[in-house]
Amino acid sequence: MIQCQLKLRMCKSQEKNAESWLPILGSVYNFAVRKIELNAKDKIYFSKQEFQNLLANHGEKVGIPSHTLQGVLCTVHDAWKRCFKKTSGKPRLKGMRNKLTSIPFPDPIKAPKGNRITLPSLGSVRFHKMDIPDGKIKCGRMVKRASGWYLCLFIDAEPKKIERVAFGEIGIDSGFKSLLTTSDGEIIEHPRELEGGAERLAQAQRGHDKQLAARLQERIANRKKDRNHKLSHRLVSENIFIAFTKDKISGIAKRFGKSVASSAHYQLRQMLSYKMPKSGGTYVEPDSKLSTKTCNECGSQSGPTGLAGLSVRQWVCRDCGASHDRDVNAAINTLIVGAGYAHERETVNV
Repeated sequence: MIQCQLKLRMCKSQEKNAESWLPILGSVYNFAVRKIELNAKDKIYFSKQEFQNLLANHGEKVGIPSHTLQGVLCTVHDAWKRCFKKTSGKPRLKGMRNKLTSIPFPDPIKAPKGNRITLPSLGSVRFHKMDIPDGKIKCGRMVKRASGWYLCLFIDAEPKKIERVAFGEIGIDSGFKSLLTTSDGEIIEHPRELEGGAERLAQAQRGHDKQLAARLQERIANRKKDRNHKLSHRLVSENIFIAFTKDKISGIAKRFGKSVASSAHYQLRQMLSYKMPKSGGTYVEPDSKLSTKTCNECGSQSGPTGLAGLSVRQWVCRDCGASHDRDVNAAINTLIVGAGYAHERETVNV
């Protein structure tokens, strides 16, 4: 399954219709959240099919396609399912501070012709022309962002493999001063997209220009996403095995919140996790515990530790005398542990 995003160019009437749907769908979303929550207290649970039919024949009353209402109900059902399995938090109600910004189209959508695509109740909608992968469009979702309306298409097709230019094996240690350090000694510098746009964003926020502030935040997010896509593409093309240190992002964010948001390491890890297998490589995320203080030569745990040790960038092992760069040593340890973890996983699968 591939996701493809189209920037829409709707006429005023189409945009007005889409805008009018959002508060109604937000109410449906809140109804569904409270319905499941209250019924769960009485040990009453719905199957997905039963739940999506709760508002059958209501589409004509509110002027919204009935399958779109069903799509909202299915979204809430899936959110509560993840919550009950303890893989995510409780769904939040929609309101002024947490608005619903998407419209689901759960049914298959006809392939676009030229730069137009047909959507239920909206008719033929123009979009900025771009190449769309060949395959059946299973469903779609319209999303309102600061820069306009987008259509996310979910296409039943296989992603293209990334052409391999080398067959390396690396461990990666994530950081905040420098973005990444590899076991080969390469240091990937941090582009600092958030810091670069912080001054203009602060001006917009002080001027209470919410629309401009939202647009600037979206632009920063787009730059980070573009950077991670390009970086992950390069890493996958150059390596057949990647071990990326798995840091506890939530714990680090409590102390270094802005640095964590600026680095976007979790997003990069997600991209590597789906690009590597599709291109015939192996990707693992070993625990980062003790990776900094362990000497990669003799295994002695004589390196710097704790917050006080963050300023120590070069150190010498007291047992074997090996000289280490803090980040390169951690990356090498990540590669060693990751290789063992990958071997264990392959043995279990066999």
